[in-house]
Amino acid sequence: MFDSGRINIDREIDAYLDSLTRFAYFRTGDRTEAEDIVYEAVLRLLENSEKVNDVKCYLFRIVYNLCQDRFRNKQISTISLEAVDMADEADNRLDQEEIDRINRLLDDLPPCEAEIVRMNVVDELSFVEISHILNVPQSTAKSRFYSGMKKLREKYFTNNQ
Repeated sequence: MFDSGRINIDREIDAYLDSLTRFAYFRTGDRTEAEDIVYEAVLRLLENSEKVNDVKCYLFRIVYNLCQDRFRNKQISTISLEAVDMADEADNRLDQEEIDRINRLLDDLPPCEAEIVRMNVVDELSFVEISHILNVPQSTAKSRFYSGMKKLREKYFTNNQ
């Protein structure tokens, strides 16, 4: 519950807006749609603020669910890692071929594993946060992550030789 009122809610929302927009954009491939989804999530938070204990998890879960709903309603393909405001970092760490290879490998994973790998690696969410967002036990999130990472390593090194 929010004892300090509206000011704390506004601060928490401001702290996560960029991450939430990037999170939604990565899943929708459309900046305007991502911003609309985040706006809708913030409205839902404000409507239910007295019931929310963890603003970050609540917002990410709502954004995730809204992205899933839109994905079901119209077939949207996820966008590549380098298109998510990571151009400078990607240039420093990985060249374009490596990024493309990793995206192809992630696309080959079962969707439940790929989503958790992306949430942990790209969105930098903890397993506790991922488990709340996806509504799965933390052990399931970890298991899917490790299984996905194992498959990625095997495919990456097999394709690299």
